[in-house]
Parts: sequence; C-alpha cells; structure tokens
Amino acid sequence: MESTRDVFDVTIIGSGPVGLYGAFYAGLRGMKTKILDALPQLGGQLVTLYPEKYIYDVAGFQKILAKDLAKNLIEQALSLNPTVCLEEKVTALKTLDDGLSKLFELVTDKGRSHFTKSVILTAGIGAFKPKKLEIPGIETYEGNGIFYFVNEKKVFSDKEILIVGGGDSAVDWALNLLDTAKKITLIHRRDQFRAHEESVKELMLSPIEVRTFHELKLIRGNSKLEEAVIFDNRTLEEKNLKVDAVILNLGFHADLGPVREWGLVIEKGGIKVNYRMETNVQGIFAAGDVANHPGKLKLISTGFGEVATAVNFAKNLLDPASRVFPGHSSDMRSLPS
Repeated sequence: MESTRDVFDVTIIGSGPVGLYGAFYAGLRGMKTKILDALPQLGGQLVTLYPEKYIYDVAGFQKILAKDLAKNLIEQALSLNPTVCLEEKVTALKTLDDGLSKLFELVTDKGRSHFTKSVILTAGIGAFKPKKLEIPGIETYEGNGIFYFVNEKKVFSDKEILIVGGGDSAVDWALNLLDTAKKITLIHRRDQFRAHEESVKELMLSPIEVRTFHELKLIRGNSKLEEAVIFDNRTLEEKNLKVDAVILNLGFHADLGPVREWGLVIEKGGIKVNYRMETNVQGIFAAGDVANHPGKLKLISTGFGEVATAVNFAKNLLDPASRVFPGHSSDMRSLPS
C-alpha cells in the first residue's frame, strides 16, 4: 500500500460547492488542507449532473449557471493552494493514537493512505443513482431519448420534450430549456409541486404545457424515441405525445457506502452532527447535504455556513489557543500564504 506520512490539518472529502468553500475557508484559517474526491474533476454535482442549470439560492447572484459557480469556487479554493487528490474513493477510516496526538488514516481504492488531524465530510448525499420508472424497454432508450441529467442544453435543441417530475429539478429544467427546445410538456402525478414558489409561478405563466395528475405509462419508437403515452391517474384516460426526448427528474437513491462502517451515527440517511457540525467521533465533522441536524435545510447557501462552522471548530480543536471566531475577513491584513 502506498502511503506518505505527510500529515494535514484537515482533509475535506468531497469537492462540490460546500467542499470547495470549506477548503478555501480552511486556508483562511491557515490550515494545511487536502481535498479528496472520487470524481475525476473538481465541482461535484455542479459539473457532473447539471452544469448548464441555473442556481438561484447563492448569495450575491440573482442566478448563475452551475458550471460558472463551480469555476468561481474552484478558483477561490485553489487560490490558497490546498493539495488536491481526485479519482480516489475513501474506502476505510482508521484512528491512530500514539499517546501524544490523534490522527486519522484515510485509505482509498487506489491503495493509498492519507493522514490527517481532522476530517470534514462534504460528499453530498453520497453515491447516488437516479430513480427510474418500471416501464418496459425504457433501458433501450437511455441516453438515446431517455435522460436523467442534462449535461448539455444543445442536445435538446429544436426537440419536443416531455419532463416528468414535480421538484426543483423538473421545474427548473422546464424553464431553462424554453430557449432551446421546440416544445416542452411537463407532467406531475400530483397538483402540488416540491419546488420554489416563484419558479412554480413562472412555470404556470410560461408556454410550457403542464399536466398535473398525469404519469408516464409507455414509450415507443424504432431506432429512436418517438412517442410517449401518458395517463390521467384519476380517470385513467390516456394521451399519446410525439416526443424526441423524455427527462425523468424523479430524485435519487442515495447510499453513504463505506461511511456507514466508520462508527458515525447515521440519522435519516445523513450523518448526525451537533451545532458545531461535529459527528460523534471527535475530529470528524460533516457539512452540506450529507450532514443532518435539527432544522436542516439542504441548500448550497446553508451548506456554506455549515462548512465554515466546521472549519472554525476544527481549527480550535487542533489549536485550543486559537479562537473559534477568527474575526471578520475584512479585518485581515493579508491572506495566509
């Protein structure tokens, strides 16, 4: 097994928006920082799932494309020179204690060991797979008419699209593709949406055909997708739609994977933390979607605050002489080198 005894103050697992901001903030506190991520590039879900989707709940931006937000966060994080290790999935965590200091050894699927004094988990909802509909032959069209994510809007240029779902992703993509698609129909099995109120209002005022109490029953086509059969779940009345593409926004099946074996308390599918963002294991913190606490809101904006909290308490844990509250950044004479 390859290893180095180079010890970091904090290792952040995950390089999504929360992890990237955490790396930057740790740099502000003068901490020797490492980012570990199983993905091949920095940015997390912002770049892997929806790079061309607008983000509306980040302070300072009325709206910003996910890929642009990721670019800004990456530049900010790298400005303070953290060590970055990509395409490495942490498979095991070991606690080392020589009587003088406590260290964590993070073992990855590459056969490498990383040593750190503290850990901040920001790996979103963990490994995830999109929820799928049990419709005969649907796998045949996956990537060729059936989509779960939108990586490039131009794929849907001048196409007739059916979007299935009632959450933020479904509503946002319907609105975001208005300038790209030829026609958009959105169906939802209920008449209540799980999306931001302003987005739903915009949806209802748009030229998008919205059909509530409707579900997808069948898809048809020859070499490519050509038709979808939807039905009213109150009357069972069916309707055939000419479609070139179907986007299924039905949520995800999340799996924390090896993290479940680390001795952390798991609650409601997330890692239980206190107000300091500490887990039940001293030195291990969690922030963002992976963390769970009373009053939890799964927003990027709240994740930023959570990871800043985690960093400040991690700093104080490693250096009790330091203050938890470091003062306002505007009062700093210069950034740490």
